[in-house]
Amino acid sequence: MRPDLPAWRSLLYVPVTERRFVEKAHTRGADAIILDLEDAVAPSAKAVARAALAEAVPMARRGGADVCVRVNRPLRLAVPDIEAAVAAGADALVLTKLLGPDHVRLLAEHVAEAEEAAGAPQGRTRLIGLVETADSIPRMEAIARASSRLVALGVGGEDLATDLGAEAGPDALDLPKRLGLIAARAAGILPLGFIGTVAGLSDLDGYRAMLRRSRALGFACASCVHPSQVPIINEEYGARPEEIERARRMVAAFEEALARGVGAIAFEGQMLDEPVVARARRLLARAR
Repeated sequence: MRPDLPAWRSLLYVPVTERRFVEKAHTRGADAIILDLEDAVAPSAKAVARAALAEAVPMARRGGADVCVRVNRPLRLAVPDIEAAVAAGADALVLTKLLGPDHVRLLAEHVAEAEEAAGAPQGRTRLIGLVETADSIPRMEAIARASSRLVALGVGGEDLATDLGAEAGPDALDLPKRLGLIAARAAGILPLGFIGTVAGLSDLDGYRAMLRRSRALGFACASCVHPSQVPIINEEYGARPEEIERARRMVAAFEEALARGVGAIAFEGQMLDEPVVARARRLLARAR
């Protein structure tokens, strides 16, 4: 994994036009707040939403969370969205319905121009990529490697299911989401999401179980649409105290074995070798 990646677990969507939600966003415990200019905003309110960013970005940042902005897909909307978000000081932009690596590079170029116009440091604004159409699935590996600004990649389940003519359930989304995970890991960026759908408000136990399974598969962070989901994501995608302590013991035991010239040892009923210990080191780095 790249050393410059954010330590995100939870990313909470907040419609930027709902001031009462924006005012409370910093109290929700999310690692990042995504101010939404896309699906949560009616077409007639796009300009109003864009103008609200200047106040909403610093307001959402008050608790220390990173502030992201989800921009619209059509270029006639994406261009002014990017300019307004960068000028407001957004930490990252969520790019929707990516078509391929050239699409990423085009938008990244405009981000650079927006940073220059705003007098912001070049490279400050990170990117999160969403693949949401069937024809983009085979291009995910190239998308994940398209820009050094890209720090996370996810598959948008609802839009993809619509494009596939499928129901947004695990059966339809399992394969594309796993492919997105592999593409992200291969590129050294964060795999965003989980195996399942955005449902879960009425069955938080089922939501937790789905997240636990997804983390075991390799997902690193997840977005959500309701504050009640934030602590569950943080718990399931974070490092638990007992996991941290065991990882410390594991690394110490393995390093002691290496000093003796031994490359594999038994540890608490488990065989340890370099790949196993590498995962423990990654967990400790994430916890820090």
